[in-house]
Amino acid sequence: MDTGHVTSADGTVIGFHRLGAGPGLVVLHGQMESARSHLELAEALAGTYTVYLPDRRGRGLSGPYGPHHVADREAEDLEALLAHTGASRVFAVSVGALVALHTAARHRAGSTGSPKGHPGGLRTAGAGLIRELALYEPALFVDGPAPTAWLERYERELAAGRDAAALITAMKAARLGPAIFDLMPRRLLDALSARMLAAQDRKAGDGDVTMRMLAPTLRHETRVVAELARSQAAYGAVGARTLLLGGSRSPAYFKAALDALERVVPGAARVELAGVGHSGSGNADTGGRPERVAAELRRFFG
Repeated sequence: MDTGHVTSADGTVIGFHRLGAGPGLVVLHGQMESARSHLELAEALAGTYTVYLPDRRGRGLSGPYGPHHVADREAEDLEALLAHTGASRVFAVSVGALVALHTAARHRAGSTGSPKGHPGGLRTAGAGLIRELALYEPALFVDGPAPTAWLERYERELAAGRDAAALITAMKAARLGPAIFDLMPRRLLDALSARMLAAQDRKAGDGDVTMRMLAPTLRHETRVVAELARSQAAYGAVGARTLLLGGSRSPAYFKAALDALERVVPGAARVELAGVGHSGSGNADTGGRPERVAAELRRFFG
């Protein structure tokens, strides 16, 4: 594995890891993740593809968020990477999957002008940067605005140096924690999480991106999710061949997003992985099933 970088439209450096050989495939991670969160998936695919694992803004090899971070900046980062590498296949997860959808709608193959219903006055390119797109549970709220009320408590906890408490606040809001989260006293949850963060800090090696480092990214991720809530109608403009992936154990709002996208994205295929949750594409030590996801991606991308 080696590393590289590309400069996005606003001058921000986007770094990436690269491994394998063959046609280019970009793997775009999700919320509370970094490029290395999908290293095992990349290793499973490296015999077939040249896999690019970018760090999205605010972490790892990449530069910081700007003061007014919006979805277009994320799209420009992905566009720069695709142009630099020549890759036309993208697999993207959660918030990353929402970014990839936004990017694909900006760049409809063979069209000009802004997609109807797409947030903002966006340009599109006739070439179509993304030809094949696989999405794992995009963080798309289809029936209403994305929840943001929790951000006030999260910001207070971060400002007080209570990173573990801030992460618990975010996980409970996103309903991504195990069921026992709802049964345990909040004080105990915070204490256990603080121990986990401290243990991870001690074990972290050079270049690792820890949960503590990722905690501040949530404010920016939430801004993108809120901006693109209820934007599903825009994705009828996606010209890429598309696969929608999800896990049977994931929260219901991810399944609702996939249901909506299956109706809207032209010709989209749908696969649900039994017994798998929202972290299904990640490394095994975070609950992922990378070999199962890799098998679906090989089947789809060919």
